[in-house]
Amino acid sequence: MTLRGRLTAAFLAVAFGPVLLGAVFVAATVAAVDRSRATERLAVAATAVRTSIDALCQQLRAAADAVAVTADHAGTAAQVVSRGLATAVLVTDVTGRVSYATPDPPPAPWRDCATPEPPGGPVSALVVRVQLRDAAGSALGTVAAAQPVDPAFVARLAAVTGVAVTLLDGAAPVQVAHTTESGNGRDAVLAAAASLRDERVTGTTDGRYVRRAGPTVGQPLPLVLSVPSDQPPGLHAVLVAVVLLAALLGVAVAWRLARVTTRPLVELAGAADRVATGDLTARVPVRSSDEIGRLAVAFNRMTRETGGYLAALASSRDQLRGHLAVLGDTLASTHDLPRILRVILHSALAATGARAGAVLLTEQGERLVARCSVGLDDRWPGTEPLRVPLGSGVVGAVAVTGQPRRGRMEPTSVASDEPRCRTYIAVPFAAPDGTGGDAPGAASAAVPPGRPAEVVLGVLALYDRLGGEEFDDDDLATLRTFARHAAVAVDNVRVHEEAQRLSLTDPLTGLWNYRYLRESLRREVERASRFGRMVSVLALDLDRFKRVNDTYGHAAGDTVLAEFARRVRGEIREVDLAFRRGGEEFVVLLPETDARGAAIVAERLGAAVRDTPVTVVGHAGVRELIPVTVSIGIAVFPDHADTGPQVLATADEALYAAKTASRDTWRLAPTREASPTREVPVPAVARTPADGLPRAGPAVPSPGGPVLALDVPTSGGPAAGEDAGSGVPVTGESPAGAGTTGTGRTGPAGGASSGPHPPRYGHGR
Repeated sequence: MTLRGRLTAAFLAVAFGPVLLGAVFVAATVAAVDRSRATERLAVAATAVRTSIDALCQQLRAAADAVAVTADHAGTAAQVVSRGLATAVLVTDVTGRVSYATPDPPPAPWRDCATPEPPGGPVSALVVRVQLRDAAGSALGTVAAAQPVDPAFVARLAAVTGVAVTLLDGAAPVQVAHTTESGNGRDAVLAAAASLRDERVTGTTDGRYVRRAGPTVGQPLPLVLSVPSDQPPGLHAVLVAVVLLAALLGVAVAWRLARVTTRPLVELAGAADRVATGDLTARVPVRSSDEIGRLAVAFNRMTRETGGYLAALASSRDQLRGHLAVLGDTLASTHDLPRILRVILHSALAATGARAGAVLLTEQGERLVARCSVGLDDRWPGTEPLRVPLGSGVVGAVAVTGQPRRGRMEPTSVASDEPRCRTYIAVPFAAPDGTGGDAPGAASAAVPPGRPAEVVLGVLALYDRLGGEEFDDDDLATLRTFARHAAVAVDNVRVHEEAQRLSLTDPLTGLWNYRYLRESLRREVERASRFGRMVSVLALDLDRFKRVNDTYGHAAGDTVLAEFARRVRGEIREVDLAFRRGGEEFVVLLPETDARGAAIVAERLGAAVRDTPVTVVGHAGVRELIPVTVSIGIAVFPDHADTGPQVLATADEALYAAKTASRDTWRLAPTREASPTREVPVPAVARTPADGLPRAGPAVPSPGGPVLALDVPTSGGPAAGEDAGSGVPVTGESPAGAGTTGTGRTGPAGGASSGPHPPRYGHGR
């Protein structure tokens, strides 16, 4: 892309980007404000509905109480109806027979105000029932005061709340009993109401906001409230038009500016080409006084002064390139923290002219320890690395306050736990995104004075500048740069270590994951094969674990898995390894353990899981005890398989047998049938060839030398007395206590894995 194109693109990005972001922000803000207002209106309307219906229920209760406390039920009921306190009054005896009813009562069904459950069908009236008792307190019946729930009632609620009100009939699927919604928006509101299960607010396709109100105690009616959106119509179309118009104007203006700007730059490029060929007499005509004109003036001045600085520039450039190359390569190619800190310290010493220095890192939040130092032998009397308590001396104060310091130190004022020096400079470094130590005023205003904005990782300190002069502000700026590199190095090492740990562990249970299982199984099988040992593999599977998830929820299932992992860790040795294979499947690796030992571990694991139920929190928030059992399959190398994957597969088959048998048990994989063998004579002493060089193939026996007999398989694979890779005869015996005859196996070249070996589990058997 040409410079003109880049300038055009840059101008468009600068001019058009804010317009686009502004349009998106306006649209998002309008939508958020509209929804917030609608939510507030619906909340107020829901409160008004509950208040209105609660007031109506209180009115009906007062009317029923008035009829119940008088002897003339008919007269009082007529007065209650005539005054509008209730539409109908119904008096029944203890048998439920109606003894009195006002004329024209609302049709059934009636909904009691004290019932919070949703109705199973349409509601025709609200009713309040009170007990009718005699002077002795004996029940005589009930008095019911009712008010019809009809379109007029719903319209009154809509008038009171100022929103559209819809009364559902309570049946499934959701249907409308009465509503004040218009015909066009009724279906959309009904569809939105069907998806609501509580009083949350949702939107409809036609731009309305919907919320349920009830049924609850005191408000038994299933109501749906809706309000129209206040968002201006056509807002998005206007915003799109504004963005397009701004884009067109930006393209035109950017092209014009780029054309005017690049014309003098062509002349500048020609002069630069001449300078590049060694012609320092090249000059650029100054055609204006703007930035381009000033650039031409600066270029002309640069060409005049460049000649005198060529030698010094070349020397400084080579030195700077060397430091930056070493520093950059070190930071990019290694996680060796001592090496990185050493390169940073040497670069800082060379850049500032200091005679000595140290990089100190915080340990346990109590002291600073020198992880790298140069030139401190005659300044620090101790034989151990420099250790400075936090808050002590210059370095300790820098670490506590997070503020860099420089100056001159009198011999009498040097602290006993700091190096002797005349001049010093110390800069703290924190996390790469932190501000501690970057500037004297870097601490946050919210942090009390004298405290760093973030936890300081360490301090970079230099002592005694060449020539005896004090360190200046330029040295402080340079040292801040190296301090930032030190912070990046420390943080990168910590992130690398944490990423390495997370890549090998299961986040829920804290056990090793399947990736580390494969590596560990290969390593242990190689070690067992090399030294003639045994490795036992336990495949574990929680019984009927799906029922736990289905009954108590996945959170309870996670609790069971975490508790199971904790119990497994408590029952195995420190050298044993526990893995989560996936879901409710686990694997335990027991190095140097035969079938009997593996069976003992399986029995102990089964008892540890079976004897104590796991406490979980169910769906309703109630703590419950869940009995848990585990099925275990056992396989042993080399009794049951020759490779790690085969041992694991054999353990899975044994696990399947345990599952098939009865669950809550363990099964040992069946021992393989022994291969037929034949006796092969092997000379005990070999004769060296005449040329003294070794030969491939069978050894040549010496005359009269003894012969040893080895048992080898009659068919399949290399002979038992040969290395599987080379065919060279080997001898040896199976180790005592191995539980099987010698196999003559040898591990691959290179031995056991040299990969990461994280900490082991367990408290010992």
